[in-house]
Order: sequence, then structure tokens, then C-alpha cells
Amino acid sequence: MDNSGSSQPPYGYPNPYLYPGNTPPYPPPDPYAPPPYPYPYPPNAPDTFNYSYPPPSPPPSAPYSSHTYPPPLHPPPPPHDSFAFSMPQSPNIYPYPHQDPPEWSNTGGEVPQSSDSYKPPAVSIYPPLDDRMSIVRMSETTNTLPLLTRSPSISNYFRDEFYGLSVYSPSDLDKEDPTRPSVQSDDSMSDHSLQIVPIQNKASLPVLLLHGNLDIWVHRAKHLPNMDMFHKTLGDVFGKLPVNVNKVDGTVSRKITSDPYVTVSVSNAVIGRTFVISNSENPVWEQHFYVPVAHHVAEVHFVVKDSDVVGSQLIGVVTIPAEKIYSGEKIHGSYPILNSSGKPCKPGAILILSIQYIPIEKLITYHQGVGAGPEYHGVPGTYFPLRKGGMVNLYQDAHVPSGSLPNVKLNHGLYYNHGKCWNDIFEAIRAAQRLVYITGWSVWHKVRLVRDADNATDSTLGELLRTKSSEGVRVLLLVWDDPTSRSILGYKMDGVMATHDEETRRFFKHSSVQVLLCPRFAGKRHSWAKQKEVGTIYTHHQKTVIVDADAGNDKRKIVAFIGGLDLCDGRYDNPYHPLFRTLQTLHKDDYHNPTFTGNTGGCPREPWHDLHSKIDGPAAYDVLTNFEERWLRAAKPKGIKKLTSSYDDALLKLDRIKDVISTSDDLDLDEDNNPASWHVQIFRSIDSNSVKGFPKDPKDASSVNLVCGKNVLIDMSIHTAYIKAIRAAQHYIYIENQYFIGSSYNWSQYKDLGANNLIPMEIALKIAAKIRANERFAVYIVIPMWPEGVPTGAATQRILFWQHKTMQMMYETIYKALVEVGLEGAFSPQDYLNFFCLGNREAVDVYENVTVSGNPPAANSPQAISRNNRRFMIYVHSKGMIVDDEYVILGSANINQRSMEGTRDTEIAMGAYQPYHTWARRQFYPLGQIHGYRMSLWAEHTGTIEDCFSEPESIECVRRIRTMGEQNWKQYASNDATEMKGHLLKYPVEVDRKGKVRSLPGQDEFPDVGGKIIGSFIAIQENLTI
Repeated sequence: MDNSGSSQPPYGYPNPYLYPGNTPPYPPPDPYAPPPYPYPYPPNAPDTFNYSYPPPSPPPSAPYSSHTYPPPLHPPPPPHDSFAFSMPQSPNIYPYPHQDPPEWSNTGGEVPQSSDSYKPPAVSIYPPLDDRMSIVRMSETTNTLPLLTRSPSISNYFRDEFYGLSVYSPSDLDKEDPTRPSVQSDDSMSDHSLQIVPIQNKASLPVLLLHGNLDIWVHRAKHLPNMDMFHKTLGDVFGKLPVNVNKVDGTVSRKITSDPYVTVSVSNAVIGRTFVISNSENPVWEQHFYVPVAHHVAEVHFVVKDSDVVGSQLIGVVTIPAEKIYSGEKIHGSYPILNSSGKPCKPGAILILSIQYIPIEKLITYHQGVGAGPEYHGVPGTYFPLRKGGMVNLYQDAHVPSGSLPNVKLNHGLYYNHGKCWNDIFEAIRAAQRLVYITGWSVWHKVRLVRDADNATDSTLGELLRTKSSEGVRVLLLVWDDPTSRSILGYKMDGVMATHDEETRRFFKHSSVQVLLCPRFAGKRHSWAKQKEVGTIYTHHQKTVIVDADAGNDKRKIVAFIGGLDLCDGRYDNPYHPLFRTLQTLHKDDYHNPTFTGNTGGCPREPWHDLHSKIDGPAAYDVLTNFEERWLRAAKPKGIKKLTSSYDDALLKLDRIKDVISTSDDLDLDEDNNPASWHVQIFRSIDSNSVKGFPKDPKDASSVNLVCGKNVLIDMSIHTAYIKAIRAAQHYIYIENQYFIGSSYNWSQYKDLGANNLIPMEIALKIAAKIRANERFAVYIVIPMWPEGVPTGAATQRILFWQHKTMQMMYETIYKALVEVGLEGAFSPQDYLNFFCLGNREAVDVYENVTVSGNPPAANSPQAISRNNRRFMIYVHSKGMIVDDEYVILGSANINQRSMEGTRDTEIAMGAYQPYHTWARRQFYPLGQIHGYRMSLWAEHTGTIEDCFSEPESIECVRRIRTMGEQNWKQYASNDATEMKGHLLKYPVEVDRKGKVRSLPGQDEFPDVGGKIIGSFIAIQENLTI
């Protein structure tokens, strides 16, 4: 965001298309680096505290007074968002006085002060989380912040945290053995959500809802203690090491002292993190954070740490009570850095900072819809800016047969075009003349893309790619390397996830198709345990196909496909979602149902529902940039190969190919008055360990709108885009996603789980705000009946358990808003928020020809029962959201920590709208392609289109859709096997008028396959399930 020398207006490039590295960032630069995670609001907007974006430069730090808190502010307490947070009284209001808390906390590592003695408690390395939760102080209500304690001399800030939103979560692989004394906490790459504060004796502090943005400057610290005296003493004793190799960046220095950095947290969730400054007791950061918050907060914590190779040590803490910033007044000053006993960590040690809270009501940007007119600049502060002009095709399922869905009427007498995704991908690859680049979680060479009766072909994807490669087309495949899939001494292991990665690599081995199996790499600066964890658990999850296409006038252009569909087995489906009828035709060689084990002959297949898109225009080149950055990182030679190979020769240099339109050409087209035009923006969840081209110096992260983690830079713009779209929504939100877990900091239990993405909380607060404003608003969320796999398994049950907690938190928030305005008798929480799943059931077909070979499954097995009852869920693999019929986000990212964090699974998504079809322009319901897409999806799920569907926020539509879902569930769960016309099922839980979520009466488990619907608390590693 900070690009020296640029003074152009937002996205006003001299060349309308530039790569991120030389793109003038949004907003324009100022003398200070703009926030890595901004949400703007108009300059001098009424009632916005006269606060412009970018925020004004900070006041000089010199006049700050030492060891003083700012004068107390006295904002009026909010009538509904505060509650007492009582602690024992103490003469010291803000410092942390010493006390004697219990010996145990929920962390495995600890961060003692250098002068503290420590006696390790005798406990196991990984006790069941049930036991851990039973002995920490954790409230059963949503109105109490969790406070966890440890021994009196030990601070309990136990992990390193990344900057960004509070979306970082703990990993048990990096927890230290609590039976082993330790002088540092393990600061590993993705364990960055939790700040556990020791219980301190303080006056009663109100817990206030901070919903809006925090504008924070961390300027500098002074007189920090030397946390490395132990290392210095060893050097003095042995006297053989004349210099010190810096433990952070590898530089050589004779000085040995602390390597400080600061994390900022609210409600134990980290929202900001500075970069590390090596060997400095007077570090200067001048780092800016502008972050969205949706947290109940008593205090904002600034935690100063000393970075180490495998962990960090606590230096001290500065706390700012939420009541001091609630009025919106900016406070700044010098604050004493206190240790765990409430005393200065060193005489004169101070942190100089400023902080201002801007409530959501004052952020006018969010009040004008998602695509607000021709001056709308998309989601600011992202790696890729909004690209104007081009075309977008939206797809549902891999294939839509002609006539299978009703026509949807749009503006100007047009009708929505139901695209045929895999047909279009097949034709695009076949027509390519220069390049075909594919990324995937899984790519299977045997998959057949075209199976429609009119155009069916026996040609497989592998054969098509080998043919194109033999024609001189550059064909590159970037596929996740499943670490459990190996070929050792001729023995081939398919891998736990059955991604066919090794099989596909072997197929192309003797062709000119280049297949790069790309492991999820944690980075060499991280600990061995962290590298193993990331490489084993996390994946490369992007799904893109990039080709060149005819641009007219003997020119070629780049076109990209992006979404949730991998080119592999089990994905081909259509809106009918057959169970049995296509087992010998469309799916004869493509049976997929991981719920069943053993003999699956005659069993229902698992139908697959997904969302995908095609981008033709400037944004397609950003998808290409993503591929090139990933390829260069994954193909980088290692070891002796560095001397003998050039690793970028595989990528075509488009600017050297005269007939291919490249980034140096005029690509951006401002076509706001063209009803068919689209504006598109690309978002990612990815870090510098997976791409080449991010700045090497973390100080430069803001210049390309990245955020800082320890030893890593992060692009988490997918999460940014979701929050921006939700906050700007005015009428309704429609979500289809494979997972829905988040905002654990606001759950009634397990607040410290680390599933800290803001999406569920933002949705709940949006509904609550609309209730208070007496305006209609509706949210529809479609998720799978259960996560793919065995529903009785430990991981699946744990995911369902977290999903239930997420639902419960949202419904409780909505109910409280209804009570506040006295509408709890007139409306229920489900009049605003509903969860659905998809399922199908087929009546017996006398013409069915299903043969069963081998030993039949036991009569009481899930496969036998499912076969007899002729029903199965339709697996929702979608990753998309539609807002107000004017904006769509879709891609590869799920709504959970893995996808939103940026340091776990790598993801890519697009956000798009048609400027001619927005509420701001039409002042009525937009009837563009996004409206047609949403109506087409609803027609697929319900089997019909009704008039009320045109006003999805209306109470009539909400209740009609819910009634249809309830009726379909009764048909699905019935003992009689009857043909289902609609597939939309009300998610099988009961939500009472007070928002309590329970199992349906008499239906605790899923039909046929078992497994508790609301999940169960089975202790397994958390980063597998959130």
C-alpha cells in the first residue's frame, strides 16, 4: 500500500493494468504505511469523527509522556452491548498485580520472565480437551470473557500471533511438553490466534461490543530489557564465539540483545502483529493497523515479545480498557510495559502507541451496498485491485443439461444462460494455442469432462492435455503433493486423500506435459515440528484453469476458470443429482462415495454440488499471476540443482509473444454503462512460503497490501472480501459452503478454540442491526448434511460440534436483538437466519440394472441401509456467497480457519459485480446475471421458482423456503422411499424461539449412516477440525 513516488488517485494507473509489484496501491500513499487490513470510509463524511481514509498521520511520538495513561474518557455506556466484568479490587487499576492463580492453563508452553523460577507441573503432554476445559475458568454464558491462569511467576501469553484479523488458531503439534521447563513459547507459523492473559486484580471493567474498525499505530518502544543475557553469558564464559549470528534473520552482529515485536489482541484473539526488529532495546516500528473488529472487549492488549528461533519470550504487556476508546476519541501516549506481576519489566520501559475505535455506524462505506456506483473501487487494501471490464460466466455443478432448469428472466428481455462448466473447460483447452496452466488440489488424468449424450467423448483429460502439448502448447500442472501418496521401490500408495497425484504424474512422465507436485511447505525458518505439521495437514487447495483464447484481430488473450471444482473423479454431476440411475452410464467409471467402506456395489453414489466461474478480461491475468508466483516458488531448484538448472523457463513470457495480449497492453475497460460488463477482483489466502515475489523485508509488506507473520508474509484478502461484502449487505445474504465454522471468541464455550474468523459474527451482527432498525433482512446458508467421510468418525463429529456452536452463537445474538426491541413475540430467530442442506431420494426404477459383485455388505451396514432406503445427501462442496443480487464471491475457500487464515490451505477466489445492475444504480432489485444465478440455484434446490423468490429478504420468502425445506426433510427421513422433486432440506436441528439449537425430537443421528447431527466432543488435534 505504501508505494514511494506514486501520487495517483486510487487505481488511476497510467497503464490500466499493472502487476502487483508495480501497482500503485489503494489508498494513495502517505508518509506512513497504510493499514494492511483497511476498510475505508469517505473523507469528512457526516458523523464520522471527521476521520478520513487513509487515516491522518500520527502525532509525533516525542511529546508522549512516560509511564502515564491517557486522561480517562467517559463515554456513555451502551444500553445493550455492555455488561459488568468483575474482578477483585486493587489499588492499581491498570497494572497487573501479582497473585497466586492455579497451576494449570490450557497452553502447553510458557513464557517466564528471565528472573522467575519455575517448577513444572506434572501433567501429560496432551490431555483431553474436556479435562483441560473443566479446570480452566471458562464461563457457560456468552457474556463472560475467558480468563485462564498459570503459576504466579509465569506469564501465559503462550504463542506467536500473526497480524491480520483475529483468524489465527492454535496447533497442538507446537505445544510444548508442560512437564518440561521452558524459557520460551513456541512461535510457530499458524499458531497465532490466542493471547491468554493471567488473571489480574483490577477494578470492574465493562465488556463492550466493539463492532467496527480499530485504527492503531504502534510507534516504538524504549528501554526494553535484554532478554538474551543468558546467551551473552554463555558467550562470555566460553569466549570462542567472537560474533553473534542473529536468531531472526541470520545477520552477523556483535551485540546480543532482544529481538522485539508487538502483538495486538482483543478477547484473546490477535488482530495485529508488528514485524520483528533484530537486536534492539529501543525499536522503532511506525507500523499501522486498520482492522475490523466484532468482539466483546474489556481491554485491548499490546503484548511485547522477544522473538527466538523456535519461540518467543514475554517482555511485557500494555493494556487499554475498552471504555477508554469506546467514545471514538483517539488516544495516544507512552505506556509502561508491565510484566506478569504488574511491575515495569524494566525501569523506564515504555511502548508508544495510539488507538482509535470507529464504530460500524460511522463507516458510511458499508451503508451503500456492495457495488456502489461507477466510483466504487472494490475491496481496498488487497494484493490485486478491482479490474474493470470483461465478462464472467457463472456455473452451478459440472454440467447443466439443456432444459433441466427453468428460464430466469433478466432486464432488457434477456434470460439467464445456464452454463455447462466442464464442457466449456474442455472446449477452452482444445482451442488453446499457447498455454494451458492448471492448479488443483486433485487433478486426475482419467476424468472425462464431456459426457452429455449430444457431445459425449471418450477422450480423457490426460489424453487431451498430451495432445495439446504435442501441438506445441505449453501445458503445466501444479498439483498438491499429498504426503501420504508415494511410490517407494515400485510399491505405490494412493494416499489417504486419494488425489491421484502420483498416478497423474506417472501418466505424463514421458510427455512434454510438465507436472509439478507441490507440497504444502512451511518454510525453512520454522521449527521441524511446524514444517511437519504444515506439510502433513495443510494443502494447496486452489482450483484454476488458465488458457489463451481468441481475442479477434489475430490476437490471443488470457481466460481463466476459477471455483470449487477439481478436475478429478466424483465431481461430475448435474442438477438432477442422481443416486442410482447413472451408475451404469454417466458414472460407470466414476463412482465416488467416501462414506462407505468395503463393497459398495449397488450403493448410492454421493451426488456433488459445486460453484465455478469463467473470467474473460483483465482479472484473468491476476489468476495467471497467481499461477506464475506459485510455480516459481514450487519449481525453485534446491541443493546442487541450484547450480545446474533454470527454474523459470517453463513459464511463457507473454510480453515476448506478439500475438498474445499481455499486461503491458490496455486491459482495464471502464464500461459501467454496458449492461453486459463485469468488474472483477481476485482474492487469496496464501503466504510467502507458497509464492515467489512477495517482499523479502517485512517492512515492505504494506506496499503490496500484505500482513506480517513470524518469518512469513500473508495475503488473507479472501477474508477481507467476505467481511466487506457482509458489512455492506442491505437486503439478504445467500451462502453455499462446504463448512461453516468461526467466531469462536463469542461462543458460550470453547472461546479460546482459535476459530476466530469474523464471518459468522458479522452475519449475526448484521441481522441484529437490521432488527434494531426495524428493517427486513434474511440470511440463507446451505451446507452439507455432514462433512465428507464417515459421519461417526472423530474428526467429522468434532467439525459438526464446532458447527453447532457457531449456529448457537448466531441464533442467540439474533434473539437478544429481538428481545431488545420487544419483537421476540412477533418473530423468531429463524425469521432471519436459516441453515439448509441438500439430499435426494429415488423411487425404485424397474428398468434399473445394478449388479452387485463380491460379498454383499452386512444387512445393518450403512451401505445396505442406504441402498434399501434409496437416499443419500447431496454433498455441498460450494464455496460462494451472493449478496443483494448484485455481488458474488466464489472460489476454493471454505468458511473455516483452514481457508481464511492464509497460512494453512492456499486458496483463491473472485468477487464480481455488474456495475449496470446494482441497487445504487437501479434503486430497485437488480436483475442482472447474479440475480439469474441465484434464482437458478434456488430452482435447482427447490424444484421450482415462485414469485416470493424475487424478494428474498421478505418474511414471506423466508417462511416459504423454510417450509419447503421442512417438508422435504420429512420426505427424506420417511420410511417410504418416494421420488423427491426438490432437494433443499431444512438442516435437521430444532431452533426454538429463544435461539436454542437442539437435535430434532427423535432424530439425534443422520438417517442410515449414523453420527450425531450436532456432533460430539471428541478430543483430537484442533487444526484438523477448524
